[in-house]
Amino acid sequence: MRVTDDITYIGVNDHEIDLFEGQYEVPNGMAYNSYVIADEMPAVIDSVEAKFGSEWLGNLAAALDGRAPEYLVVQHMEPDHSSNIVRFMDAYPTAKVVASAKAFEMMANFYGDAYEDRRIVVKEGDELNLGRHTLRFIAAPMVHWPEVIFTYDEPDGVLFSADAFGKFGALDVQEDWACEARRYYFGIVGKFGKQVSAVLGKVAALDVRAICPLHGPVLSEDLDYYVGLYKTWSSYDVESEGVAIAYCSVYGNTKEAVELLESELLAAGCPKVAVSDLARDDMAEAVEDAFRYGTLVLVSTTYNGDMFPFMKEFIDHLADHAYQNRKVAFMENGSWAPVAARAMRAKIEGCKGIEFIDPVVTIKSSLSDESRAAVKQLAAALVG
Repeated sequence: MRVTDDITYIGVNDHEIDLFEGQYEVPNGMAYNSYVIADEMPAVIDSVEAKFGSEWLGNLAAALDGRAPEYLVVQHMEPDHSSNIVRFMDAYPTAKVVASAKAFEMMANFYGDAYEDRRIVVKEGDELNLGRHTLRFIAAPMVHWPEVIFTYDEPDGVLFSADAFGKFGALDVQEDWACEARRYYFGIVGKFGKQVSAVLGKVAALDVRAICPLHGPVLSEDLDYYVGLYKTWSSYDVESEGVAIAYCSVYGNTKEAVELLESELLAAGCPKVAVSDLARDDMAEAVEDAFRYGTLVLVSTTYNGDMFPFMKEFIDHLADHAYQNRKVAFMENGSWAPVAARAMRAKIEGCKGIEFIDPVVTIKSSLSDESRAAVKQLAAALVG
C-alpha cells in the first residue's frame, strides 16, 4: 500500500490473536504497522510482532525491489513493534538502528544487544537526511512508554505517530474508526493525557498531511477530526452527550432497576444511554463509555459487605486511567444491609473533579413503589 510516492506500508494483519496485551478482546484482529521510505538511503519505520517476521521482511524486500535499507527507526519498544529488530539487523548487516537513548536501554534488556557500533541515538529536534526526505524526531515520552519518539517526514508531511492514533482491528476488516480507537486510547494510552496533550502541541506546528500509526489505518483525510478527538480524549473533556450506566446484578432485580432508569432517561430526552453489564460485557467498552459521556451511574448489589467484585474492578480501571471531570450517581441493592453505594463512592472519591448527583437509590431486594419513585427522581436529576 502506497502512502506517498516514496513511502510504502509493509505491515501485517494478525487474525490469530484473541487478546491484545493479554486483556483486550480483538474480534477483528490487529494490525502491526511498519513503513519504508524509499530514498537514496532507505529507512524502515518500526518492525512487527515476532511471528510475522518472515512476512514483514518479504514485504520490505518487495517494496525496495532488492535494495538494502540503510536505517531502521525504532519509535517504540513494545515487542509487537520491536521484536524483529535482531532479525532485521542480521539480514542487513550494514544497516543502522535509530532510536532514543531510553529505547537502546530497553533493546539491551529485551534482546541482549544495544548495537553500540551500529546505532544513531536521537532526541527532540534531531534530524536524519535520507536524500530527498529528512526525518525530524519528536520526543513523545509516556505516549505511552518513556522511550517513544514520533517521526515527521519532510517534504511529504507524514507523521509517524507510534501508538498514538492507533486502534484495534486488522486492516482487512471494515469497522468504525472512532469506536475501536476510543477503546484503544482509554484502555492503553488514557492515563497519560497530559503527555498526549504536550506532544499534540508540538505536532500542531507541523504541516501534517498524513498520520501513520503503528496500529490501524493510515489517516490522510479529515485530519482535524482525528486530532480533535485526541484533544478531547487527552484533556478528559466530554465527547458525547449522554449517560453511561455500569451495573452488576445477581438475580435480576438490580438489572430491572437499571432498565427502569434507562427508560426514564430516554423518556426525559437523554440523547444516549449506554448500558454495560460488568459481569458479561467487555470491560474495556464499559471504560470507554465512562470516558465518552459526561455522566456515569454506578449500580451494584451489596456483596460481602462491599460492592460486587466486577464493580470494584471497573472502578479500579477508571482510577488507573485517570478518570475525572464527570458527574457520578449511585444505585445499590441489599436485602438486609445495603452498603454498595457508600463503598462505590469511597472508591471513586480519589478521582479528580467528580460531581456527585443525588438521590442515591437504594433497593431492598426488589423494586418497590418507593424505590421506583427514587429511580424516576434520579433520572430527572440526571437530565435536569
